[in-house]
Amino acid sequence: MYSTREKNKITKRKCILDAAIRLFSKKGYEQTSIEELAREAGIGKGTVYSYFQTKKDIVRAFCEDELEFTREELTSNTNPETPLKEQLMIFFSAEFKHLSRNKEFGRLYLQEKVFPGEHHSEEDLEMQNRYFELLFPIYQKAQERGELRQNLELLHISGHFYALYLLVTSCWFNGMIPTENIVEAMSTMLDQVIEGLKP
Repeated sequence: MYSTREKNKITKRKCILDAAIRLFSKKGYEQTSIEELAREAGIGKGTVYSYFQTKKDIVRAFCEDELEFTREELTSNTNPETPLKEQLMIFFSAEFKHLSRNKEFGRLYLQEKVFPGEHHSEEDLEMQNRYFELLFPIYQKAQERGELRQNLELLHISGHFYALYLLVTSCWFNGMIPTENIVEAMSTMLDQVIEGLKP
């Protein structure tokens, strides 16, 4: 159970993130100031800084929330012996659900995640490692079950599948795949790659 103080902190953090989603989507990331963000969230500017030092920290928090949401979806709906495709569908569906809550903020989030700035911070590298820590055991188990070839590097496998997810989401952003067809498109593409990577 959370204490009252912890609940207040969680509530304020959520208010800041929600305000950021609204403002970044409406005005753009660069054009939104921390002062405007504080006003939109209904809190003081100093309070925003006590949670997030920069706007990039806010986007990173969105990434952390997405990763945690995805982890919870996997834990609730699968076990280590669940077939690879089923686990990946849950993983990428959870990512898409989080991303599509707000299209414009989702675009910013993907840009930061896939094409970050030149200088990676410790936090960025830690986030990347947490992502691999979640996926690599899934691929290892799939190799043990004979769903994937043993001689494939885990990083390369991860690249195969994430590239598919990026392709599908890119087509969604461009209007080529409507939201209601995302699951079917992802399923079809996963089938094609898994068949090609089998022993």
